[in-house]
Amino acid sequence: MLRIVKDKVKSLHQPSVEIALPLEARYKRILDAMLQYLKNSQNPEWRERHPRVREGVGLAAPQIGINKCMLAIYYEAGSEEKPKIVSYELVNPLIVEESIRLCYLQGGEGCLSVDDPHPGKVYRKNRIKVKAYEATLGKEVEIEAEGFDAVVLQHEIDHLHGVLFYDHIDKLDPDKTIVDAIAI
Repeated sequence: MLRIVKDKVKSLHQPSVEIALPLEARYKRILDAMLQYLKNSQNPEWRERHPRVREGVGLAAPQIGINKCMLAIYYEAGSEEKPKIVSYELVNPLIVEESIRLCYLQGGEGCLSVDDPHPGKVYRKNRIKVKAYEATLGKEVEIEAEGFDAVVLQHEIDHLHGVLFYDHIDKLDPDKTIVDAIAI
């Protein structure tokens, strides 16, 4: 099982290094393990057997002690009528477009690497476009994301730059309201 690096560790606050393509098999194995970790963390029966593991939807390589530009995302979205699985194994992701309009999660953001509470609003771009190598597909992709999907991608990409969600919280006014920001 993967060990999660906590936010007190210096390496989590440092930028990651891009990965040369074609992707080496060892990096694909790491991405597969990261994706499986997320799937397991969302399984209540598995978590019952591993009570110290918290449920997560995204995991960046620095969170497991590897400062390389790769991340995994996995969660169920959509509705009962139109279910959708969001699943990525991204290498060298780059945000190439973003909206002016902001959004935030009403319940605040959390992170597998952060145990202490950090209340406050984390404002992010409501819409983004990301270019990356998608290891599951074995090719370069463009991902257009909005709302929650965009928040998750930005959160994980931030990890690759050594930035944690609470770095975005206004220190003087954690619950600051930005007009026209979308509450999710």
